[in-house]
Amino acid sequence: MKIDESEFIIVLAPMAGITNGEFCKKMALLGFDMVTLGGYNVDDHTIEAGRKILARGRPEFDIKKENIILEIERQAEIIKNSTNAMVSVNLRSVSPDPIIEISKLKGIDVVEINAHCRQPELTEIGCGQALLSNLDKLKYLLDEVVKKSKSKVSVKIRANIPGNDDLKISRIIQDGGADYLHVDAMKPGFEMADYQLIRSIKGTTDIFLIGNNSIRNIETAREMLDAGSNAISIARATMGGNIPFDLSLI
Repeated sequence: MKIDESEFIIVLAPMAGITNGEFCKKMALLGFDMVTLGGYNVDDHTIEAGRKILARGRPEFDIKKENIILEIERQAEIIKNSTNAMVSVNLRSVSPDPIIEISKLKGIDVVEINAHCRQPELTEIGCGQALLSNLDKLKYLLDEVVKKSKSKVSVKIRANIPGNDDLKISRIIQDGGADYLHVDAMKPGFEMADYQLIRSIKGTTDIFLIGNNSIRNIETAREMLDAGSNAISIARATMGGNIPFDLSLI
């Protein structure tokens, strides 16, 4: 499926330990235009971090490094064999090389750099949202992936982290050549997304903007689009394997 960037799209956001091929296929058949596999840990450092996360009871994919390429390709094939949805894969890595390699796999339309995860085991090794406070590393990672990727490139960020400049980060991602900026517009202390931040990002960048956070019904989906997002992404509302509202009505 090719995205018409003049129209909004609906994206299934990644959820570690949940969004595998079968889950993504089911969501694609319910109306998602793009589905996201992962997030996957794809190098030695992040795989070890993932095992520590699993050991304290959080869901996580646990795949050996030597198996990860074939596993992601297999999961993408499950989706592509049954749907027309675009397939994105959310990746955690301290090096660009595994992300570049995965971008070349059959069935992968988008590789998404994870600058979002806040699990301490990952942030302590400079991955996930730690990239947002190490902009030189973020620039390097993005530059290498954009230059060498065979698919489109997305970056998922977490907003409103104290000390971070979300508008500066968004411009860096745009200027670095990413095709998509996926923003978890979390608003600490509120059960709603930070729509004003989405408006501000849209006002200062031209990048294709995917808005995420607290989309649980038609009204919140429309609010995210009205704030300026080119797309909405939904995660928690799908955790039961369904969607509690009709996507076609958005």
